[in-house]
Amino acid sequence: MASPALIFDLDGTLVDTAPDLLGATNAVMAAEGLPLIPPQTLRHMVGFGARSLIEQAMDAVGRVATAEELPRLVDIFMAHYRTHIADASIPFPGVRETLSTLKQDGARLAVLTNKPHDLVAPLLTRLGLLDFFADIYGAGRMSYVKPDARIFHDVVRDIGGHDGGAVMIGDSITDLKTAQAAGAPCILFSYGYTPIPARELGADIVLDEFAQLPGALRSLKLL
Repeated sequence: MASPALIFDLDGTLVDTAPDLLGATNAVMAAEGLPLIPPQTLRHMVGFGARSLIEQAMDAVGRVATAEELPRLVDIFMAHYRTHIADASIPFPGVRETLSTLKQDGARLAVLTNKPHDLVAPLLTRLGLLDFFADIYGAGRMSYVKPDARIFHDVVRDIGGHDGGAVMIGDSITDLKTAQAAGAPCILFSYGYTPIPARELGADIVLDEFAQLPGALRSLKLL
């Protein structure tokens, strides 16, 4: 059997980045003299980029972020986040051990995220995860992002995989739409960042724990 190409989302799939995203969001809120956002509220706002996160956070406290001020607010967010990118972010349970097993078994691993490309390697490096992946794709590396099927095919090609043996592994509707557009199966994790529960999105398989991934891949005949 050819080596499968396993294409992973990052935030909410491999790494719990919510604490540091919350810190950056609340840096914006503090700069604007607004109430801070609690962790339980923020988790369902993550996954659609800094602009969306800021807009949702401000909306939650009754303040509209205007188009004119958003670039300034995003600058505040990004300045804080770059400095504190892995202060409290950690891999989800079982990630490190499972990635090691999958790589040892010959799978080709890559990260495909809509997080800005220049932030992906620093985060993975700080957490000791970078060496598991043959390639990483973040927003800005190409002119298109998930759920555009082209970027999925780009990643699969670049790690030496083939479309028939590739799978999108994530936590959100964006990951599912990417897989559907590319004609690939999709595995979602239930613990991620999505306002709609993963089990209601229509993925091929939904898992509760990262360590369950090899079994799911075997059920899809990818291992």
